[in-house]
Amino acid sequence: MTNNGVGTMTLQLPECRDGLCVGIMGGTFDPIHLGHLVIAEEVRIQYELDKVIFVPTGYPPHKAKRKVTDPEHRYLMTVLATINNPYFTVSRVEIDRAYELTYTIDTLRFFNNYYQGKAEIYFITGADAIMDILSWKDYGELFSLCHFIAVTRPGYNLNIEETIGKVCPQALSRIEVLEIPAMQISSTLIRQRVVAGKPIRYLTPDAVTQYIYKNGLYRHARE
Repeated sequence: MTNNGVGTMTLQLPECRDGLCVGIMGGTFDPIHLGHLVIAEEVRIQYELDKVIFVPTGYPPHKAKRKVTDPEHRYLMTVLATINNPYFTVSRVEIDRAYELTYTIDTLRFFNNYYQGKAEIYFITGADAIMDILSWKDYGELFSLCHFIAVTRPGYNLNIEETIGKVCPQALSRIEVLEIPAMQISSTLIRQRVVAGKPIRYLTPDAVTQYIYKNGLYRHARE
């Protein structure tokens, strides 16, 4: 893509080595916002991760009925949002699967193969997503490939033992819950404000705000 002021970027993944600890931050990032960045940084610090790899989804199956912004736009916005943090990087592994539905299991298999089993992998996700994990493709294998960090707001009880644990007991030792003070920011809110002509400053990094306006994203309401 050459008309967006960013150009084509290839970001480097952390080198394979024993003892490497990597966080995988998956998401549609439509668009990425400050809440995503706060979560990634807090998880990185608390779990002493070497890197957090942001993985924008290509064509997510759980949003197949809703229009999602072109993957290249979402990738470039994620690059702009994370480029100033030396501990963050962005992977194209999902958006380069041309027009295929992208599943978390495939992404985790990729990174496990890439790191040859030498890295400890932590998949960062939200409370709502983790409670739906039993509907994910090949969910039983997921827990053998990584640890899950379920991010939630303080005081919110996920009750994993009574839900996920009853169906998949081995999951309990692979899911950890991390409370982070809630931020009332969401990608949906940002899109709605653009449609309504309201400012989105301080909801997402300035570079992402400029990219959205320059490329005319989110100007029309979605179904």
